[in-house]
This record gives sequence, structure tokens and C-alpha cells, in this order.
Amino acid sequence: MSDTTGTAATARDLSGSGTLWALVARRAALTPDAPVLIEAADAPARDRTVTFGELRDRCERVAAGLYRMGVRPGTVVAWQLPTRIETVLLSLALARIGAVQSPVIPFYRDREVGFALRESKAEFFAVPGVWRGYDHTAMARRLGARGVFEAYDSLPAGDPATLPPPPPEGTSVRWIYWTSGTTSDPKGVLHTDRSLIAGGSCLAHALRLGPADVGSMAFPFAHIAGPDYTVMLLLYGFPAVLFEKFALPDALDGYRRHGVTVAGGSTAFYSMFLAEQRKAPGTPLIPTLRLLAGGGAPKPPEIYHAVVRELGCQLTHGYGMTEVPMITMGDPRDTPENLATTEGRPPAGMSVRVTAPDGTPLPAGRDGEVRLRGEAVCRGYLDPGQNTGAFDADGYLITGDLGHLTGSGHLVLTGRSKDVIIRKGENISAKEIEDLLHQLPGITDVAVIGLPDPARGERVCAVVEQPADADPLTLERLTAHLRAQGLSPHKLPEQLELVDALPRNDALRKVLKYKLRERFA
Repeated sequence: MSDTTGTAATARDLSGSGTLWALVARRAALTPDAPVLIEAADAPARDRTVTFGELRDRCERVAAGLYRMGVRPGTVVAWQLPTRIETVLLSLALARIGAVQSPVIPFYRDREVGFALRESKAEFFAVPGVWRGYDHTAMARRLGARGVFEAYDSLPAGDPATLPPPPPEGTSVRWIYWTSGTTSDPKGVLHTDRSLIAGGSCLAHALRLGPADVGSMAFPFAHIAGPDYTVMLLLYGFPAVLFEKFALPDALDGYRRHGVTVAGGSTAFYSMFLAEQRKAPGTPLIPTLRLLAGGGAPKPPEIYHAVVRELGCQLTHGYGMTEVPMITMGDPRDTPENLATTEGRPPAGMSVRVTAPDGTPLPAGRDGEVRLRGEAVCRGYLDPGQNTGAFDADGYLITGDLGHLTGSGHLVLTGRSKDVIIRKGENISAKEIEDLLHQLPGITDVAVIGLPDPARGERVCAVVEQPADADPLTLERLTAHLRAQGLSPHKLPEQLELVDALPRNDALRKVLKYKLRERFA
């Protein structure tokens, strides 16, 4: 039966506690003077650092200030803030109180923000004021948000003696995360401290990080990866460099200055690092870097080989989603073949099942629907109606992803159910074609989609992003490359579209295929 469960230490064994705040207190007691947050500014003199002990103490003062404002256990607080120290302090202060948090990606605007505020019934809304030329406070007022306050460089403060005891358990829903926008309708995803701790602890174990490492957060802290990464820091006692604005080559000085050993985010980040490395081949881009790690989007095997060959570091890629922040992760000690072609293996407590559409488990090697059950899985959706059909009779989350398990328990993803193109009754995997096209020079990124076609049902369309100095790709050259790679003729794209940039979400830069279908249908 194609059903596997990981063998790493469980999240509970690692954390020893059921709440995020208990992790903060435990780590502060163990290594109070060790750094945890390093904010990389545009000049070294403006860099800021917070230790684990300072993190605990400052969070308690912020929690007391929030409590004085009326925030209580169970109060819903939305926040839309960039990746900086104050954001982490606010989030952990809310965890100290036991409030329900609704993080919102800072690039979202009226439509998405208004939806999140209405659906979550937020009683308070923290914003950065005017940030990167946009007035978030004015937007909040325009949307009729309640309890609006600015939390960019100053936070509420009070006497920690006024606080009630910390939350006694981590199984209550205290987090509402919003799906990142690869479909047009977001969903409010319900998480507990325990589910987030499970994801973060499994990530840390898989990557084999320790106190000597220096991590990095170049993605929005409001993404589900924010608490994932924070849990990892708290469990293993190492710091992360925060980048409020990530752009290369400008951010490279911060990576080098603070000796970052672990970087990444998603496939788009790997490609950006590679592009910079290619400007100076043979000179290490970040001398201390030993590992790129990430997930959230497909990783073509050629990207793995290029990173190892050109950046001179290891690449481990994983599989996660807003509903389940850590499903599988590559192990740095695994074989190059597994690291290049799979998403790694699941940790303990995560059961991955591959099934036929009716839920019948399939054997290893057979493609089917990927279904998940475990402590890191969300508790469902904010809209109860969206739970219908989301879980099967055995309690497994139906992901909508397609793939298979290998004999060694590694997961191979072959696409999304919506990414299966049905041409004249034959199923075609978009990911298979994308992986082959990534081997063709002169392509920055590619998305393969199915478009309605009266004669075929669907036709195969390749949407290609090229470097500015590349010769424009032709359909003839594209199909010739695919034929040379042995792709079956019925899978060859019949349409090619060249774009300056593929549309992406604002979190991990995942390609928004629904927008391409809308544009080219």
C-alpha cells in the first residue's frame, strides 16, 4: 500500500511543550545571550540584533501593552506587517496572551485585506503605516477595520505583572492563515500552536541545523513559513537574518556580513541566486553558504544540479502548503538522485497516502492523489462549508496534488490535479514538460497550461519567461528540444507565449497559473 510515515523524532519530543510561548520561555532560559533575530539594514551601522532573553522580555512588555488595549485570550487580531523585528515581537506577544492571529501578506490590497478582515471578524488590525509608498493605515480606515494601530517601529508596552498566565495548552485554534493565491478564492486555514510546532520542529530535524548555523528570512513573515522558521530557531538555538526588502544583488551584503549558512525560500529564490552567481563564475556568491532550502513550488531537477555545481552548496527542497506547513523535506545527506527528483520523505507523525480518486490506496510507484494526516495538518477552514470534500473518511486531507511514493518512502510530485491537461482523452502532466524545458538554454522560467480547444478538449500551451538578452524562443525550437528529450509527440505544446514576467504570488513567488489561463484562453 502506498502509505508511509516518517521516522524522525516527534515534535513533542523536540519541543517538550504544547505552546509557542512555552518554547520562547524555554529557549530564553537555556541560551539567554545567544542572538535570535538579526535585522539586515541597508548599512551595517543600522543593523539590529535581539537575543533569546531579550526576545522573551520584550514580548512580555508588548503583550502587556496589547492587554491594556483590550486584547484578551481568544481576541482576533489581524496584522499586515513586513519582515522585521517588531513583527516577530508582536506575533509572539499575541501568542503569550493566547489571542487568535490572522497574518496578512503585506503586499495585499483592498480586495484581499478586506476579505480577510471580514471573514476573520478581526477586532484589532496592526499595520505599518506608509510602507514602500503605500498608505496601509488609510486602506484600513477605508475598509472600516476595527482597532487599527500602527506597529512598524513602535509597539504597545506595559507592565508584564498585569498579564494573566500564559495559555495552558496548544490545541486551540489560535491562527488563521490565508491560502496564498494560486486560485482566485483564498481560504482561511485554521492552525493551533501544536500544528505549527509540529511543522517547524520537523523542518529543523530534516535540515540538521544547529547553534553554529545562521539562517535567513527573505520571505514575508506573514506567510505560514514565518512560524515554521521561528519554531526552528527556538528549538535549535540559532539566529536568522531578517530582510525587510529582498532584492538581489542589494541583499547580498547582508548575507555576507552576517555569515549566513542557510538561505532559500522557494524555487524562484534559487534561480535568483544562480543568476547572481553567473555574473562572477568561480567566486563564491556567499562564502559561508552551505545549504539552500525551501519549498512551496515545484523544483525542476536541473535547478538542483545547477545549484550544487555553480553555487557550491547543497540544495534540499521540501513540500508544504498553508494547510500543512511541512509535509516532506529533503535530507542534506541523501543521494543526489533523491534530492534532485523527489520532495524528500515525511517526518514522524506525518502520514502520506497516495490514492485513486475514490480513496483506494495505491502501491509505491503508482501515481495518484496525495493525501495527508498528522499533527501538522490544519484543523480545517474558517468557512465550515469549505471542509466538505477537503478530508476523506479516514481523516486525510485531500491536497489536490498528484504524485507517487518510491520504494524508499520518498515522495515524487508530478503535478496538480488542475495541472493535468486532457488532450483528446489522454492525460498530460504539465510538470513533466516544464522539467524538460528548464534544460533548454535561454529560459528563466516556464509554466505549461491547458487551454480550452474545441477539437482536442484542451491544447498544451507553454508560457515562457526569458532573460532580457536572450534570443526569442520559437515554437519550432521548443518542440525540437522536447522531441530530442524523448517526449511523446502527443504531449508537445501547440502554443507558445513569451512574457516579460510570469505572474506570481507575493509570498514565495509561486506562479499563478489561473491568471495565465485567464489571459491566454
